[in-house]
Amino acid sequence: MSGLKRKQYEKLIEPLELDLVAMAQWAQHTRQRVLVLFEGRDTAGKGGVISAIADVLNPRQCHVVALPRPSEREQGQWYFQRYVPHLPAAGEIVLFDRSWYNRAGVEKVMGYASQAQVEAFLRQAPAFEKLLVDDGIVLFKYWLCCDQQQQEARFAERLEDPLKRWKLSPVDVEARRHYDDYTRAREAMLAATHTDVAPWTLVDFNDQRRGRLTLIRDLLDRLPDTRVESEAITFEPLPGKPKKERYRRLKPIANAAVD
Repeated sequence: MSGLKRKQYEKLIEPLELDLVAMAQWAQHTRQRVLVLFEGRDTAGKGGVISAIADVLNPRQCHVVALPRPSEREQGQWYFQRYVPHLPAAGEIVLFDRSWYNRAGVEKVMGYASQAQVEAFLRQAPAFEKLLVDDGIVLFKYWLCCDQQQQEARFAERLEDPLKRWKLSPVDVEARRHYDDYTRAREAMLAATHTDVAPWTLVDFNDQRRGRLTLIRDLLDRLPDTRVESEAITFEPLPGKPKKERYRRLKPIANAAVD
């Protein structure tokens, strides 16, 4: 399957952006809580699809959560505890760039969690998610799929592009050697946590643009009718000519030079 061209992608994403705005209005109007988890291999495209959703929504309503490594104190807490403060309140949409499933993925593969801790997590995650859903949270769990050839190409791009170099870390270098281990970890995770209450959805992200379109369309299709009548707003004519900015204490800095 050939990669989707930028112009074609921009044409196809536009109506989805309008539907995302409608979704946000619906969530605010109904005080619904929407929670979306994005998981997948390094370079799969989690950041790109999260940006595609969040960039068209009100940042006061839509929150992106990408937690750093747990602190020493957090390591002594109940595993799910550090995630709970970031769950959506009424009318909010929360997008997790990786989530509590770190324990079943990178922590398991890279040896940051013991086998007993991983097994406990796989038993507890479905119960934790059932509590969320029973309380009214609309929960989506997406796994972004990426072949190793594509992953290698994207790692190389990050290494060469100074604007993407920050995305690489020593952990990424080590993770390249564990492609099969991550596959086994994912399959164990799906076997334990793909439930009727909180199912997983796998999306092919070998073509990231096509993957974004597929994921967003799936997300929107699984929500109820999100059409909400917009509040009528009327702009009365100004009582005179539009005014120019006036400055007393300070003036704007000089405009950037453009050839």
